[in-house]
Amino acid sequence: MFHRPLVVLAALAALLVMPAGALAAVPHRIVSLSPTATESLFAIGAGKQVIAVDNQSDYPKRAPHTSLSGFTPNVEAIATYRPDFVVLEYDPGDTAAGLRALGIRVLIQSTAKDLAGAYTQIRRLGVVTGHRKTANALVKRMKRQIARAVASTPKRRLTVYHELTPDFYSATSSTFIGRIYKLFGLRNIADAAEGAGSGFPKLSAEYILSANPNVIVLADTRCCGQSAATVRTRPGWSTISAVRTGAVASVDDSIASRWGPRIVSFVRAIARTLRAVPR
Repeated sequence: MFHRPLVVLAALAALLVMPAGALAAVPHRIVSLSPTATESLFAIGAGKQVIAVDNQSDYPKRAPHTSLSGFTPNVEAIATYRPDFVVLEYDPGDTAAGLRALGIRVLIQSTAKDLAGAYTQIRRLGVVTGHRKTANALVKRMKRQIARAVASTPKRRLTVYHELTPDFYSATSSTFIGRIYKLFGLRNIADAAEGAGSGFPKLSAEYILSANPNVIVLADTRCCGQSAATVRTRPGWSTISAVRTGAVASVDDSIASRWGPRIVSFVRAIARTLRAVPR
Protein backbone atom coordinates (compact mmCIF):
# COMPACT_ATOMS: atom_id res chain seq x y z
CA MET A 1 0.00 0.00 0.00
CA PHE A 2 2.86 2.33 0.84
CA HIS A 3 4.32 2.05 -2.69
CA ARG A 4 1.04 2.37 -4.59
CA PRO A 5 1.27 6.17 -5.20
CA LEU A 6 4.70 5.63 -6.74
CA VAL A 7 3.32 2.97 -9.06
CA VAL A 8 0.49 5.28 -10.15
CA LEU A 9 2.90 8.13 -10.78
CA ALA A 10 5.15 5.89 -12.83
CA ALA A 11 2.21 4.77 -14.95
CA LEU A 12 1.14 8.36 -15.56
CA ALA A 13 4.68 9.31 -16.54
CA ALA A 14 4.77 6.44 -19.03
CA LEU A 15 1.56 7.67 -20.63
CA LEU A 16 2.95 11.18 -20.99
CA VAL A 17 5.99 10.02 -22.96
CA MET A 18 4.08 7.70 -25.30
CA PRO A 19 4.04 8.92 -28.93
CA ALA A 20 1.01 10.88 -30.09
CA GLY A 21 -1.69 8.60 -31.42
CA ALA A 22 -0.38 5.54 -29.59
CA LEU A 23 -3.43 5.38 -27.31
CA ALA A 24 -5.99 6.03 -30.06
CA ALA A 25 -7.76 3.13 -31.69
CA VAL A 26 -6.29 1.89 -34.95
CA PRO A 27 -8.44 3.37 -37.76
CA HIS A 28 -10.35 1.02 -40.05
CA ARG A 29 -12.02 3.55 -42.37
CA ILE A 30 -9.33 5.86 -43.71
CA VAL A 31 -9.91 8.58 -46.28
CA SER A 32 -6.72 9.89 -47.89
CA LEU A 33 -6.91 13.26 -49.61
CA SER A 34 -3.20 13.27 -50.39
CA PRO A 35 -1.76 11.30 -53.32
CA THR A 36 1.54 10.95 -51.48
CA ALA A 37 -0.14 9.68 -48.31
CA THR A 38 -2.19 7.24 -50.39
CA GLU A 39 0.99 5.73 -51.84
CA SER A 40 2.58 5.56 -48.40
CA LEU A 41 -0.47 3.96 -46.77
CA PHE A 42 -0.51 1.14 -49.31
CA ALA A 43 3.26 0.73 -49.15
CA ILE A 44 3.24 0.20 -45.37
CA GLY A 45 0.41 -2.33 -45.51
CA ALA A 46 -2.51 -0.10 -44.55
CA GLY A 47 -4.24 -0.34 -47.91
CA LYS A 48 -7.10 -2.51 -46.62
CA GLN A 49 -7.97 0.24 -44.14
CA VAL A 50 -8.34 2.86 -46.90
CA ILE A 51 -11.96 3.24 -48.04
CA ALA A 52 -11.61 6.36 -50.22
CA VAL A 53 -8.96 8.60 -51.77
CA ASP A 54 -8.96 11.91 -53.62
CA ASN A 55 -9.33 12.16 -57.39
CA GLN A 56 -5.59 12.75 -57.87
CA SER A 57 -4.53 9.55 -56.10
CA ASP A 58 -3.75 7.41 -59.14
CA TYR A 59 -1.29 5.01 -57.51
CA PRO A 60 -1.47 2.21 -56.69
CA LYS A 61 -4.15 1.16 -59.15
CA ARG A 62 -6.00 -0.82 -56.49
CA ALA A 63 -6.69 2.34 -54.46
CA PRO A 64 -10.46 3.08 -54.28
CA HIS A 65 -11.21 5.85 -56.78
CA THR A 66 -13.61 8.69 -55.91
CA SER A 67 -14.42 12.24 -57.02
CA LEU A 68 -13.28 13.74 -53.70
CA SER A 69 -11.03 16.77 -54.06
CA GLY A 70 -7.82 17.06 -52.10
CA PHE A 71 -7.27 20.67 -53.19
CA THR A 72 -10.70 21.87 -52.05
CA PRO A 73 -11.86 19.21 -49.58
CA ASN A 74 -15.52 19.25 -48.59
CA VAL A 75 -16.45 18.16 -45.06
CA GLU A 76 -19.90 16.90 -46.01
CA ALA A 77 -18.62 14.90 -48.97
CA ILE A 78 -15.89 13.31 -46.87
CA ALA A 79 -18.31 12.51 -44.05
CA THR A 80 -20.53 10.45 -46.37
CA TYR A 81 -17.82 7.76 -46.34
CA ARG A 82 -18.10 7.50 -42.54
CA PRO A 83 -14.32 7.66 -41.98
CA ASP A 84 -12.68 7.32 -38.59
CA PHE A 85 -9.46 8.90 -39.88
CA VAL A 86 -8.68 11.43 -42.65
CA VAL A 87 -5.31 12.45 -44.09
CA LEU A 88 -5.18 15.92 -45.65
CA GLU A 89 -2.50 17.56 -47.76
CA TYR A 90 -4.31 20.92 -47.84
CA ASP A 91 -6.59 22.45 -45.23
CA PRO A 92 -8.44 25.37 -46.81
CA GLY A 93 -11.46 26.74 -45.00
CA ASP A 94 -10.76 24.87 -41.74
CA THR A 95 -11.61 21.47 -43.19
CA ALA A 96 -9.72 19.75 -40.39
CA ALA A 97 -11.68 21.63 -37.74
CA GLY A 98 -14.96 20.69 -39.42
CA LEU A 99 -14.03 17.01 -39.51
CA ARG A 100 -12.84 17.01 -35.91
CA ALA A 101 -16.13 18.59 -34.87
CA LEU A 102 -17.77 15.44 -36.25
CA GLY A 103 -15.50 13.27 -34.12
CA ILE A 104 -13.22 12.29 -37.02
CA ARG A 105 -9.47 12.13 -36.41
CA VAL A 106 -7.41 14.19 -38.87
CA LEU A 107 -3.75 14.24 -39.84
CA ILE A 108 -2.38 17.01 -42.05
CA GLN A 109 0.71 16.13 -44.08
CA SER A 110 1.76 19.05 -46.24
CA THR A 111 4.54 18.90 -48.82
CA ALA A 112 7.73 17.64 -47.23
CA LYS A 113 10.67 20.04 -47.36
CA ASP A 114 13.28 17.31 -47.68
CA LEU A 115 13.86 13.58 -47.43
CA ALA A 116 13.97 13.71 -43.63
CA GLY A 117 10.49 15.24 -43.65
CA ALA A 118 9.23 12.59 -46.07
CA TYR A 119 10.56 9.81 -43.84
CA THR A 120 8.93 11.38 -40.79
CA GLN A 121 5.55 11.42 -42.53
CA ILE A 122 5.79 7.76 -43.49
CA ARG A 123 6.73 6.77 -39.95
CA ARG A 124 3.86 8.85 -38.57
CA LEU A 125 1.38 7.05 -40.80
CA GLY A 126 2.82 3.78 -39.54
CA VAL A 127 2.25 4.74 -35.91
CA VAL A 128 -1.31 5.94 -36.49
CA THR A 129 -2.44 2.99 -38.62
CA GLY A 130 -0.84 0.24 -36.58
CA HIS A 131 1.92 -0.48 -39.10
CA ARG A 132 4.90 0.98 -37.27
CA LYS A 133 7.29 -1.87 -38.09
CA THR A 134 6.55 -1.96 -41.82
CA ALA A 135 6.75 1.84 -42.02
CA ASN A 136 10.15 1.84 -40.33
CA ALA A 137 11.31 -0.96 -42.62
CA LEU A 138 10.13 1.00 -45.66
CA VAL A 139 12.06 4.09 -44.58
CA LYS A 140 15.22 2.04 -43.99
CA ARG A 141 14.86 0.47 -47.42
CA MET A 142 14.32 3.85 -49.10
CA LYS A 143 17.38 5.31 -47.39
CA ARG A 144 19.52 2.37 -48.45
CA GLN A 145 18.32 2.42 -52.06
CA ILE A 146 18.71 6.19 -52.43
CA ALA A 147 22.19 6.13 -50.88
CA ARG A 148 23.20 3.35 -53.26
CA ALA A 149 21.93 5.25 -56.32
CA VAL A 150 23.73 8.43 -55.30
CA ALA A 151 26.97 6.60 -54.45
CA SER A 152 26.97 4.88 -57.84
CA THR A 153 26.99 8.25 -59.60
CA PRO A 154 30.28 10.18 -59.61
CA LYS A 155 29.90 13.83 -58.59
CA ARG A 156 30.38 16.20 -61.53
CA ARG A 157 29.81 19.90 -62.02
CA LEU A 158 26.70 19.58 -64.16
CA THR A 159 23.64 21.80 -64.49
CA VAL A 160 20.03 20.66 -64.55
CA TYR A 161 16.72 22.04 -65.80
CA HIS A 162 13.60 20.51 -64.25
CA GLU A 163 10.50 21.10 -66.38
CA LEU A 164 7.09 21.11 -64.70
CA THR A 165 5.10 22.37 -67.69
CA PRO A 166 5.79 23.03 -71.39
CA ASP A 167 5.60 26.77 -70.72
CA PHE A 168 8.78 26.39 -68.66
CA TYR A 169 7.69 26.42 -65.03
CA SER A 170 10.51 24.88 -63.04
CA ALA A 171 11.55 24.04 -59.47
CA THR A 172 14.47 25.55 -57.59
CA SER A 173 16.82 24.04 -55.02
CA SER A 174 14.55 25.30 -52.22
CA THR A 175 11.85 22.77 -53.14
CA PHE A 176 11.69 19.09 -52.22
CA ILE A 177 12.51 18.00 -55.76
CA GLY A 178 15.31 20.57 -55.97
CA ARG A 179 16.93 19.05 -52.90
CA ILE A 180 17.01 15.68 -54.65
CA TYR A 181 19.22 17.21 -57.34
CA LYS A 182 21.50 18.58 -54.63
CA LEU A 183 22.17 14.99 -53.53
CA PHE A 184 24.02 14.57 -56.82
CA GLY A 185 25.79 17.92 -56.59
CA LEU A 186 23.86 19.34 -59.55
CA ARG A 187 23.51 23.09 -60.07
CA ASN A 188 19.91 24.06 -60.77
CA ILE A 189 19.52 26.68 -63.50
CA ALA A 190 16.20 27.84 -61.99
CA ASP A 191 17.89 29.10 -58.83
CA ALA A 192 19.02 32.34 -60.48
CA ALA A 193 15.42 33.03 -61.50
CA GLU A 194 13.93 32.51 -58.03
CA GLY A 195 12.42 36.01 -58.05
CA ALA A 196 9.54 36.16 -55.56
CA GLY A 197 10.80 33.05 -53.80
CA SER A 198 7.92 30.69 -54.53
CA GLY A 199 10.34 27.94 -55.48
CA PHE A 200 8.56 27.45 -58.80
CA PRO A 201 9.60 30.23 -61.18
CA LYS A 202 8.51 30.49 -64.78
CA LEU A 203 11.55 30.58 -67.03
CA SER A 204 11.77 31.62 -70.65
CA ALA A 205 13.05 29.69 -73.64
CA GLU A 206 15.79 32.28 -74.03
CA TYR A 207 16.86 31.85 -70.41
CA ILE A 208 17.06 28.07 -70.74
CA LEU A 209 18.96 28.26 -74.02
CA SER A 210 21.43 30.67 -72.45
CA ALA A 211 21.89 28.43 -69.38
CA ASN A 212 22.60 25.47 -71.69
CA PRO A 213 21.83 22.76 -69.08
CA ASN A 214 23.75 19.49 -69.14
CA VAL A 215 20.67 17.58 -67.99
CA ILE A 216 16.96 18.09 -68.64
CA VAL A 217 14.31 16.33 -66.59
CA LEU A 218 10.79 16.33 -68.02
CA ALA A 219 8.09 16.04 -65.35
CA ASP A 220 5.34 16.85 -67.85
CA THR A 221 5.36 13.64 -69.84
CA ARG A 222 1.90 12.36 -68.90
CA CYS A 223 0.03 15.63 -68.53
CA CYS A 224 1.43 17.29 -71.59
CA GLY A 225 3.01 14.64 -73.82
CA GLN A 226 6.55 15.97 -73.55
CA SER A 227 9.52 13.79 -74.45
CA ALA A 228 13.09 13.97 -75.69
CA ALA A 229 11.67 14.00 -79.21
CA THR A 230 9.32 16.95 -78.61
CA VAL A 231 12.06 18.89 -76.84
CA ARG A 232 14.38 18.46 -79.80
CA THR A 233 11.82 20.11 -82.10
CA ARG A 234 11.62 23.27 -80.00
CA PRO A 235 13.29 26.21 -81.78
CA GLY A 236 16.98 26.28 -80.89
CA TRP A 237 16.81 23.46 -78.33
CA SER A 238 18.74 20.98 -80.47
CA THR A 239 21.86 22.97 -79.56
CA ILE A 240 21.41 22.54 -75.79
CA SER A 241 24.03 20.26 -74.24
CA ALA A 242 21.47 17.89 -72.68
CA VAL A 243 19.65 17.45 -75.99
CA ARG A 244 22.86 16.93 -77.98
CA THR A 245 24.13 14.22 -75.61
CA GLY A 246 20.76 12.58 -74.99
CA ALA A 247 20.71 13.52 -71.30
CA VAL A 248 16.96 14.16 -71.30
CA ALA A 249 15.08 12.15 -68.67
CA SER A 250 11.33 11.58 -69.03
CA VAL A 251 9.77 10.96 -65.63
CA ASP A 252 6.15 10.15 -64.80
CA ASP A 253 4.52 13.34 -63.54
CA SER A 254 3.19 11.78 -60.36
CA ILE A 255 6.54 10.24 -59.43
CA ALA A 256 8.28 13.58 -59.89
CA SER A 257 5.73 15.52 -57.85
CA ARG A 258 5.36 13.34 -54.75
CA TRP A 259 7.55 12.60 -51.76
CA GLY A 260 6.46 9.06 -50.92
CA PRO A 261 7.97 5.61 -51.55
CA ARG A 262 8.39 6.14 -55.29
CA ILE A 263 10.93 8.90 -54.78
CA VAL A 264 13.40 6.04 -55.03
CA SER A 265 12.34 5.58 -58.68
CA PHE A 266 12.95 9.26 -59.33
CA VAL A 267 16.41 9.18 -57.77
CA ARG A 268 17.32 6.13 -59.82
CA ALA A 269 16.12 7.82 -63.02
CA ILE A 270 18.36 10.82 -62.31
CA ALA A 271 21.29 8.53 -61.54
CA ARG A 272 20.85 6.65 -64.84
CA THR A 273 20.69 9.90 -66.79
CA LEU A 274 23.79 11.32 -65.13
CA ARG A 275 25.80 8.17 -65.75
CA ALA A 276 24.95 8.50 -69.44
CA VAL A 277 26.29 12.06 -69.75
CA PRO A 278 29.57 11.97 -71.72
CA ARG A 279 32.67 13.00 -69.84
